[in-house]
Amino acid sequence: MNIAFVTNFCPHYRVKTFETLAKYHHVEFFFFSEGDEWYWQQKHGVYQGNFHYEYLPGFRLWKTRISLALCQRLLFGNYDMYIKSIDGRFALPMTYLIARIKRKPFILWTGIWSRIDTTVHSLFFPVTRYIYTKSDAVVTYGEHVKKYLISEGVSTEKIFIADQAIDNASYNVAISDAEKSSLLDKLKISATKKIILYLGRLEKSKGVEYLIKAFAALQRDDIVLVLAGEGAERTKLEELVNNLEIGDNTRFPGYIPISDTPTYYAAGYVFILPSITTNTSKEPWGLVINEAFNQGLPVITTDAVGAAAGGLVRDGFNGFVVKERDIDKLAQALQRILDDTQLRYDFGSNARATVALWDNEHMVLGFRHAVDYVAKK
Repeated sequence: MNIAFVTNFCPHYRVKTFETLAKYHHVEFFFFSEGDEWYWQQKHGVYQGNFHYEYLPGFRLWKTRISLALCQRLLFGNYDMYIKSIDGRFALPMTYLIARIKRKPFILWTGIWSRIDTTVHSLFFPVTRYIYTKSDAVVTYGEHVKKYLISEGVSTEKIFIADQAIDNASYNVAISDAEKSSLLDKLKISATKKIILYLGRLEKSKGVEYLIKAFAALQRDDIVLVLAGEGAERTKLEELVNNLEIGDNTRFPGYIPISDTPTYYAAGYVFILPSITTNTSKEPWGLVINEAFNQGLPVITTDAVGAAAGGLVRDGFNGFVVKERDIDKLAQALQRILDDTQLRYDFGSNARATVALWDNEHMVLGFRHAVDYVAKK
């Protein structure tokens, strides 16, 4: 069986996923973007792996990537089935349309778990909903997405879960004391300080301002807030830090290369992903949590994060899940982990055990079940 798999590009965290899927099916991956999306840190670049793939040429018309080469490959290629991720205002409907023209099954892959409240999305939503309900199968990031799709009228029997995973082996690595010490020296942080770590894009949807305010409310001298990453909100966040007079205990190290992130997780005391719901987005998952868990780092996140709604973060077991935008609850959760060494150890141990089960073999099983379901049908 020949499968055409269409998505925008291959980020570092999908290489192992696509390689694993390619072990079980003959898949050709078509990437229609150059990785210049607003939500992607450009310095990460785009990737390839041990699977059949092609990065296709195209151009941008306003905010939409148009790839005529994609249409040509899909229309004239000999494929028995099409899989398409939810992204791409042009690529999504065109892939669906071509699948229907050729009378071949279409599988949708999505992590969206709420309606996006913008004019463009509202206008386009009837098309999206049609594809939701008319796809031969839908593969989702987790139960939270499944629940949302059911509310939009998608049949339960054709929804399959592909729990989000990364290449755990790349993050569950031993970090020496010397490496951690070198990072602390670089950040000018004393070894006696406990690091509260955020690593990701500095954008409004990440809710970092609420983390800063919760940190300031603790009024402690034994902690340092490290906000690693780049984004449009950095200047605003730096101003907030200065206004709250916590600059001496806050660090903005900027962009962190992928290869350096395990050291940051290893040096951290607790990891925070304080994402919030906005009219343009709701955190589909938050794979930084998978990364942090691999270093035994307990996590505090919000109910607006897919990794919490999807079951990876279990409140009171491997971290805390607090209501989004709730500064007091976030501060209280931080306080509990900072003050209870045994709790922090237990959370970290449980985090490692949890994420060990969320690997790419398990994730790809969701795709395999969807393919089998469609093939039999």
